[in-house]
Amino acid sequence: MTREEARAKIIFALDVNEFSDVEKWADLLSPHVGMFKVGKQLYTACGPAVVRMIQKYGGEVFLDLKYHDIPNTVAMASLEAARMGVKLFNLHALGGYEMMSKTVETLDKEFKGGERGKVLAVTILTSSNEQTLRDVGINLPVPEMVVKLATLAKKAGIDGVVASPQEVPLIREACGNDFLIVTPGVRPAFAAADDQKRIMTPVEAVKTGADYLVIGRPISAAPSPTEAAEAIIAEIVAG
Repeated sequence: MTREEARAKIIFALDVNEFSDVEKWADLLSPHVGMFKVGKQLYTACGPAVVRMIQKYGGEVFLDLKYHDIPNTVAMASLEAARMGVKLFNLHALGGYEMMSKTVETLDKEFKGGERGKVLAVTILTSSNEQTLRDVGINLPVPEMVVKLATLAKKAGIDGVVASPQEVPLIREACGNDFLIVTPGVRPAFAAADDQKRIMTPVEAVKTGADYLVIGRPISAAPSPTEAAEAIIAEIVAG
């Protein structure tokens, strides 16, 4: 794998809430990462302007808002995300088949087979474990529930999923190689686990078949974020 291919796999998590911080990170890291993740805190604080700011610096965007509502509401929110030109955006697979299929139908009607952002389904959050699921009445083991949701998403026409790297082989087996898999819970060897419970190193995640790796604090909290990003790229290439 080339360094450019490795770089393209890295999604930097913009876990900030100030517009000035977005510009700082977009300017600093655009040459060193493949994409920037804009989540709920940042988008609530700053709105669509953050997407345009990242794009101004040549960065691609993963809009991580995890839509989960009635089918029409999610479909129309997804349409607005795609119109902004983001590369990836997502919804919750737990919203069900109708919600997901309505979203794909709405996107396909608007873009008519043309290039559009890819829509992903969130399976089980990487901060969750068996006890978390039991507490909300889901008695299936985490891996089994993840595969169940991933196959439902594929059936609905969704482009891929967000899932722990530990479930990537199972998803690949169930959904095939053309199904995108974005993995949070990725921590390089030099970083702490923080609040993620189901984690893996970048090399391990790529070897299992992950398409994209969401990495935040190991880069942002490093003494030199650019050097940290380049170290992760080197780690992936060497692996």
